[in-house]
Amino acid sequence: MPGDVASGKACCRLAPFHRSAGVPRPRRYPSDSTDGQWAVIDRLLPDPTWLAGAGGRPEVHCRRAIVDAIFYLVDNGNKWRALPADFPPWSTVYNYVATWEKAGVTQNVLEGLRDRLRLREGRTAEPSAAVIDSASVKAAETVGAASRGFDAGKKINGRKRHIAVDTLGLLLCVIVTAASVQDRDGAKPLLELLAATCRRVRHIWADGGYAGKLVAWARERCTIALEIVKRSDDVKGFVVLPRRWVVERTLAWIAGHRRCVRDYERLPEHHETMVRWTMIRITSRRLTKQNRV
Repeated sequence: MPGDVASGKACCRLAPFHRSAGVPRPRRYPSDSTDGQWAVIDRLLPDPTWLAGAGGRPEVHCRRAIVDAIFYLVDNGNKWRALPADFPPWSTVYNYVATWEKAGVTQNVLEGLRDRLRLREGRTAEPSAAVIDSASVKAAETVGAASRGFDAGKKINGRKRHIAVDTLGLLLCVIVTAASVQDRDGAKPLLELLAATCRRVRHIWADGGYAGKLVAWARERCTIALEIVKRSDDVKGFVVLPRRWVVERTLAWIAGHRRCVRDYERLPEHHETMVRWTMIRITSRRLTKQNRV
């Protein structure tokens, strides 16, 4: 694989076809991918159409520089136009994010990383159980009034991300709604998406906010058993609840990335994309035994 010998920075596998023959960008920031991370991610990205002679122009920029720019954005929370100058132009990076998301590449990369990590942990590639939860986040002024709301319980004006994870805490799917949407209402599209994308999942754990009619709805509509894990009334103070801590830990991982600690995206779909890229970074680091997230 071509690379910069002095810095150990490996290029993407398409480097020999790039129209620009510059020296690979050295690793400068903590968010940059390591050679181990990139080796896995590079194999999961699809070949461009021009490589098979199906039209289009050869790519100018190394894909690793593009992915490192995305990692920098989600980890540091800066504006698109404030990407450091040693990355490709922000508009180029944005176009890659939008194109990959529209084509389903982002989700495919996330699933590929998750499958590999599960296999390494001695699990089957596809999970059979999941945990769901939600978290409300404040919205910036860039979030339109039509897609934001007020969470009276958390006293937050913004949006709410509903996620489903496997028993290792790896993301299965995410839905973003206004913060005013109740957990039970937001869980319905989440469970429908989960049933469509993870067909082996038949058991889900959730907290008391999902109790009630949703349990019967999940059984009849999605053929999924929804088990409510409630906190005992006799317990005082902090206590780790079975299964629920897994998804709460994942929400903390996501919130540890500054682009996701607040919602800056104009559209809810864009915030879902940021969550997926955050989990791509986390999962690839875990897969290459870098446990710090």
